[in-house]
Amino acid sequence: MSRVYNFSAGPAVLPEEVLKEAAAEMLDYNGTGMGVMEMSHRSQAFQDIIDTAEQDIRDLMGIPSNYKVLFLQGGASQQFAMIPMNLKKNGVADYIVTGQWAKKAYQEAGKFLTANKIASSEDKTFSYIPDCSDLPIDDNADYVYICENNTIYGTKYKTLPNTKGKTLVSDVSSCFLSEPIDVSKYGIVYGGVQKNVGPAGLVISVIREDLIPTEPLADVPTMLQFKTHADAGSLYNTPNSYAIYICGKVFKWLKKQGGLEAIKANNEAKAKILYDYLDQSNLFKGTVVKEDRSLMNVPFVTGNKDLDAKFVAEAKAAGLENLKGHRTVGGMRASIYNAMPIEGVKALVEFMKDFEAKN
Repeated sequence: MSRVYNFSAGPAVLPEEVLKEAAAEMLDYNGTGMGVMEMSHRSQAFQDIIDTAEQDIRDLMGIPSNYKVLFLQGGASQQFAMIPMNLKKNGVADYIVTGQWAKKAYQEAGKFLTANKIASSEDKTFSYIPDCSDLPIDDNADYVYICENNTIYGTKYKTLPNTKGKTLVSDVSSCFLSEPIDVSKYGIVYGGVQKNVGPAGLVISVIREDLIPTEPLADVPTMLQFKTHADAGSLYNTPNSYAIYICGKVFKWLKKQGGLEAIKANNEAKAKILYDYLDQSNLFKGTVVKEDRSLMNVPFVTGNKDLDAKFVAEAKAAGLENLKGHRTVGGMRASIYNAMPIEGVKALVEFMKDFEAKN
């Protein structure tokens, strides 16, 4: 069968070019006579793969030399614990809760330090980003934590919070490499790769070196210490080598598209097609305040559960997959990550127009 348009929130669509290259190299990578998933992570061939991947993401994001790039396992959810464990000095951290994942991170941090919820948008089902220009930042806060793009609710910070000099930690899982960012504004910027960058099972964390403890932490498991992985170049134990290899190919693909400036312009063009239609539709409506809309995840509803279910079923039959919204929001959600071609968004809007005309 032919490829569908896959609007899944993650694991999500990957560039077709990357998948074809990986398929061609499945049995023999670069003349080694074996595939990457069979290859020792201690081999020179794999060392070249991880080194190239690191250099390419450094180029793409403009990562300063005093930041480490770590390829870790356990997903973003494991970072919810690793971050407070490694950054705890005063034993206080401030959290801005704008969705499910920020909320989970906040709850997890409470096991290791005093976590303060200093702002939240839960009062309106996380449909907006609160004003973060003058927050009650704790004098003793070791860091301020945000989830920058909220996959489930379709919101995105357009301005970073004023942390009043405190270290900013940001989970960018669902907007990773979707637009240029100034890495120097963050202490840690990290993301699970399975939404916008690669296959599931890998999280990439970009960490300012002064935040990595210089001595091993007596009360933190070895595998949960930033120092362990930084000292070993992400090869302390066997990493998710195949995911690193695919991410490396995606980095090359992003460079070929013109880097993150070009990707952002393309993402804006795609999102505009969908949001413009939603804004004039009589049947469908977006669920997020306009100024906080994500370019990556677009939730929308008809206001009628049966009609929503009918839409999802008919869309699937038309080759538009994974449009069902998260169970906490209902309705529909289209995730239109970097690898979603503009044709996919146009096909979705055409289908929506046709559905609206018939219903």
